Amino acid sequence: MKHYKTLTELHTGNGWDAPQHPLFSMIGCQAACPLGNREFTTDCYIIAFKKIKSGMFLYGRTKYDHDNGCLFFAKPRQIIEMRDLEFEENGYMLMIHEDYLNGHELFRSINNYGFFDYEINEALQLSPKEEQTILELHSKIQGEYFNNPDEYSREIILSHISSILKYAQRYYKRQFVDREQVNGKTASRFNDTLKKYMHEGGLEKNGLPSVTFIADQLFISPRYLSDLLKQETGKTALELIHIFLISEAKNLLTLGEKGIAEIAYHLGFENASYFTKLFKKQTGMRPLEFRKSQLN
Repeated sequence: MKHYKTLTELHTGNGWDAPQHPLFSMIGCQAACPLGNREFTTDCYIIAFKKIKSGMFLYGRTKYDHDNGCLFFAKPRQIIEMRDLEFEENGYMLMIHEDYLNGHELFRSINNYGFFDYEINEALQLSPKEEQTILELHSKIQGEYFNNPDEYSREIILSHISSILKYAQRYYKRQFVDREQVNGKTASRFNDTLKKYMHEGGLEKNGLPSVTFIADQLFISPRYLSDLLKQETGKTALELIHIFLISEAKNLLTLGEKGIAEIAYHLGFENASYFTKLFKKQTGMRPLEFRKSQLN
């Protein structure tokens, strides 16, 4: 797999003109974009906008109709892979080397945007109105990039990029709602996966399930899963795993058929002390205290 450390390497490797700035570049991506049939990594953040030919896009292994634009994001050293996608018309890519952010508030705040950890098939689908907003910001960046850059250009460009990220955060929240209407409550599917894992002996055989494992079962990335669940329930995926396990623990403690260590093992905990610590954190009581409270 090819890794591009600099924007100059990236441009040269794809046959593009040299970048106007060594740490920031933007290109128009034609319908037959050369990035579309291979894997690569860079030291850059990438924001890309394309339209899918015939409006079809595989999204979480579900086909959606998309007559509008598709916006996706990638962070430094994330594997970029797009296969078998055909594009309807031209798009663009913004490439921001991580060093371009040094000394700017985006250096830290960009890490708060979880969609940089989403998979390509979890791209943002824009409505016509949303698309127009993003394209207007792109046009402003384009003006700064090509028209006699000066001492203010970097600050203005990063300001517009910051706006794109904020709008994307808003639009993803809308998309989470749209996805929920198509696939049903993600939290219900999440809990069903946990129940199946437990009933098949996964907890005792393999220990506590990871967020990555459950996300794989639901065919979405871990970060996207957590953000979906946060939107629906106010809880992260890990918090919901803990809530599920403590709920099962309460039931077993009330039944009184197993000791604390047995319950901990049954629920996939490596030792009783970790189980006891989590149980107290969730309920305010130790397991034995909870059991005694149920007997009174």
